Amino acid sequence: MNASSPPPIQRRTLTRSWVAWFQALPISIVFLLFFLIPLGLIGMVSFWNYNQYELIPGFTLDNYSAIFRGCSNLSDPCVTLRTYWSTLKFGLLVWLITLVLGFTVAYFLAFHVRSTTMQTLLFVLCTIPFWTSNVIRMISWMPLLGRNGLVNQSLIELGIISTPLDWLLYSDFSVVLAFVHLYTMFMIVPIFNSMMRIDRSLIEAANDSGASGWQTLWNVIIPLCKTGIIIGSIFVITIVMGDFVTIGVMGGQQIASVGKVIQVQTQYLQFPLAAANAVILLVVVMMMIWALTRLVDIRKEL
Repeated sequence: MNASSPPPIQRRTLTRSWVAWFQALPISIVFLLFFLIPLGLIGMVSFWNYNQYELIPGFTLDNYSAIFRGCSNLSDPCVTLRTYWSTLKFGLLVWLITLVLGFTVAYFLAFHVRSTTMQTLLFVLCTIPFWTSNVIRMISWMPLLGRNGLVNQSLIELGIISTPLDWLLYSDFSVVLAFVHLYTMFMIVPIFNSMMRIDRSLIEAANDSGASGWQTLWNVIIPLCKTGIIIGSIFVITIVMGDFVTIGVMGGQQIASVGKVIQVQTQYLQFPLAAANAVILLVVVMMMIWALTRLVDIRKEL
């Protein structure tokens, strides 16, 4: 053997290292082309100037100052703060509701359905709404929630109300309802996956120790499901925070959100201003994700 050549073990290690990098190359290229470069361009454009006819490359903070202009008085919040509060409100409400529903459904599938075949069947049943587009699923609520819809007509015929309820549609209620309908599955899947990985002997040990059902749930199941809960929370919060279609359709174009503001700004060709809003929204969402990932080390748990 040549004295200058590496030993066989080191050669095999180097070979595996190169193979791993080669395998990661395709997804790295996709990540670079369709995420990092567009994100960098958005950040760059957010510092440009513009007029009614063109974008003016350069460096200016006018777009960011315009977004927060008049926001120093917290007793009378500016439009930007009210818009972000509205978006955060929807994000937190939908997160809380989907967490309760998703955890309940996942718990039922994982611990109360004994047959694997039935678990698979019921799990597939939960995915049926995803067989149609989001817009169709949103529109399907309108014949139910409208002033002359099925819900109002049924309540009137039963004598529960005398006049139709206006807040059922084109309101915060309808927006939250549509969000929950659309995105609960994103909470069910990771929580169900975490629950299926729980060693059932731990639950039997808790029962043998005299723990009640609630004690077992709180001290055994929930701690072992933290990874699924955090992953599902990240999915739901990031989607809701950037959504503008659902708020536009179910809110009747009357409810503000950051995503809706960005859409309107792009329609009026205010691309630098829209880019600045997108950067700020990204920072807010990343801060929320960072806070969630502090609760559990997802990479270690996975």
